[in-house]
Amino acid sequence: MDDQLLTLGLYIGLPAIFLGFGWFIGYLSETRHERSLQKREDALKDVEVTDMRNPPGFSDSSGQCMLVTGEAVMASDVFKTWVFGLKNVVGGESKTFTRLFGRARREALLRMKAQAKELGCNAICNVRIEGADIGGNASGKGGKRVSNMAVVMASGTAWLRA
Repeated sequence: MDDQLLTLGLYIGLPAIFLGFGWFIGYLSETRHERSLQKREDALKDVEVTDMRNPPGFSDSSGQCMLVTGEAVMASDVFKTWVFGLKNVVGGESKTFTRLFGRARREALLRMKAQAKELGCNAICNVRIEGADIGGNASGKGGKRVSNMAVVMASGTAWLRA
């Protein structure tokens, strides 16, 4: 009887420990990234971003206009991917991947803003954002499942606002 309890404990306990550890590491990583995003957004808040083609004050003669882009690829952690697999059984919105795409979008916009600032611009117009989910149903080498990843690309026209 003791051997059966030990075996049962190993079959249930070890996976639970690994899943808990995976959740904890993923939580720390996501929290750290959220803080980094907030700090960088505060530093770049003077760069105006709009999806309008010709925002008020925009003039082709006001200086040089340049294409700026920002890309971000973010992978989901193992725990969240596992939980999402269970969620697929019953259906519904995956808030995990909604947050993942939100973070990827913010990261892409920040990278685009940083590029505009490096070029001496303080505004970006005609912003377009494209996103895709990669890896979710793909298999890697040896048939191993690939982690779900969010890919976001932001592009726009940078210019110097008066």
